[in-house]
Amino acid sequence: MTLEEVLIQKPERAQCTGEALEEVLVAAKDNDSLTVGVYESAKVMNLDPDSVSFCVLAVDEEFECDIALQIHFTLIQSFCFDNDISIVRVSDMQRLADIVGDKAEQLEDVHCVLITNPADGSWEDPALEKLHLFCEESRRLNDWLPEISLPER
Repeated sequence: MTLEEVLIQKPERAQCTGEALEEVLVAAKDNDSLTVGVYESAKVMNLDPDSVSFCVLAVDEEFECDIALQIHFTLIQSFCFDNDISIVRVSDMQRLADIVGDKAEQLEDVHCVLITNPADGSWEDPALEKLHLFCEESRRLNDWLPEISLPER
């Protein structure tokens, strides 16, 4: 496969995985397997890293220059790489908040969302497996933090 073929396929792969990511986030929310927020995610990663299955980092233009947030992102990324946790980035923070939040509550910190495994390990999702494969494939192409576009509603 040539570099040109890889570059052409990348947007198509990311769109397909965007739908899988939305499906996984909704299922994880229904199974109470989401941790939302940078500090809450850091606590979970520190206390029980083996329970973390997937990590989503989100940033929008308003927070791109936030140095403290970028430092947190770097630490979270390093932790995920060291512990073999699949990690992706999304650029539409509002869309992510719509997916993981409740209508009644306004989420302010959706910069980091973790998908965790329940203690009994009973929850498995084929879309989550698809995301893990996407991340693995991206790493083989030296894309260590692939960006996924969430589908519009």
